[in-house]
Amino acid sequence: MAKPWEGRFSKKTDRMVELFTSSIDVDMRLYAYDIQGSLAHCMMLAKQSIISQDEADQIIQGLGEIKREIEHGDFVCDHALEDIHMHIENRLIQKIGKAAQKLHTARSRNDQVALDIRLYLRDETTNTINALMELMGVLVDLAEVNINVVLPGYTHLQRAQPVLFSHHMMAYYEMFKRDADRFADSFKRTNILPLGSAALAGTTFPIDRDFVAVELGFPAISENSMDAVSDRDFIIEFTAAASICMMHLSRFSEELITWSSSEFNFITLPDAFATGSSIMPQKKNPDVPELVRGKAGRVFGDLIALLTLMKSLPLAYNRDMQEDKPPLFDTVDTLRACIDIFTKMLPKLEINQEVMYNAASTGYLNATELADYLASNGVAFRKAHACAGKAVAYAIENNKELHELTLQELKLHSKIFKKEIFDFLTPEKMVERRESYGGTSVTNVELAIKAAKKALGKLSTPNESTAPASKNGKKTGKKT
Repeated sequence: MAKPWEGRFSKKTDRMVELFTSSIDVDMRLYAYDIQGSLAHCMMLAKQSIISQDEADQIIQGLGEIKREIEHGDFVCDHALEDIHMHIENRLIQKIGKAAQKLHTARSRNDQVALDIRLYLRDETTNTINALMELMGVLVDLAEVNINVVLPGYTHLQRAQPVLFSHHMMAYYEMFKRDADRFADSFKRTNILPLGSAALAGTTFPIDRDFVAVELGFPAISENSMDAVSDRDFIIEFTAAASICMMHLSRFSEELITWSSSEFNFITLPDAFATGSSIMPQKKNPDVPELVRGKAGRVFGDLIALLTLMKSLPLAYNRDMQEDKPPLFDTVDTLRACIDIFTKMLPKLEINQEVMYNAASTGYLNATELADYLASNGVAFRKAHACAGKAVAYAIENNKELHELTLQELKLHSKIFKKEIFDFLTPEKMVERRESYGGTSVTNVELAIKAAKKALGKLSTPNESTAPASKNGKKTGKKT
């Protein structure tokens, strides 16, 4: 198999080297983006009279046929051709001959692969944001349906104060909203055209990079050719955002696992999203959230792999960078699978409302109410805190909850207590009184749900291009 660089070498490439350096098994998924970029490059070459229009027409037709061959499973791969770029070019030469050999004029595989990855990641970033929006919508629906459900809020995994289940779900909504924002922000730095940088120094041909930017929907063009072919920051940034998102999914998974245990029994996972034991017939295992929790580490590893890959590379392109795609593709696939399965699973959760309420009614979760009551009646908060603490100790010693103490027993710790204190000690009242902005009161959470529904209805995702429209209605690339 002829190599594009064979003129420099006197011996054929060793078959072991061909197998070792081949990436076609990995980068085959970029075929559509490689063809998309080649079509735009070809049209630009013809526009600039670098190739003839007849040659361009042959190339365009040939690339279309190759795309259909790949999609129909009729395309044959050979490790001797290394990557998707050489496979498509070689097949094009077989199809149309000499004209195909001109397609690579004024470009290098270095800027070609940089373009392919940006086109790919641009689409996948948008897909990820859309998937997150769907998950956020599920959380909002879950919160709205369960607006009056109360459960213990925890700190240090100890019961702390009653909160609304809806407030808890909306906390994850906020996390995923930040994730979507991070992906949208990283999209801006992905959406930059590198093609035209050639190997590292640009090209001597009179190319029109603005034309290519318009054709491919890029609003900006890379400013430095050396940076453009060696930049993988945008991949690392996507993977970093994905790692944070997976961390959020892992935290959520941990709570679902804990809540579904016999010890908590706050929720029941749907049978369709759980598995059993091969030896213990009674078991119902939370395998889906456990796997999501486990896959978080996998995505973290992808991020570390990319950072380690890039940390010592001199300018410009180095073959090490061929290894950027396996962790990127793995991150994209893993994150999407985890988001999608959560989106399908959460609406089917069974919320054990009575168990949650009973848990919120025990464990002295109303101790802060005692302290707040005293503080609102003129007692310095630190002194009020100490009084409430002594009341808790007294209640523990007498095997009672705070709301089970008599007024006389409460007065042992402060004469300020009056009968009205008992109106403050129910879970409902404790939740209702948390009216500070962002707090867990029903009114606040209902407003948060309303705002979230409005935001999801209006929230836009990055389009294929965010470039401004030109006078002819097309997008115009601008240098950045």
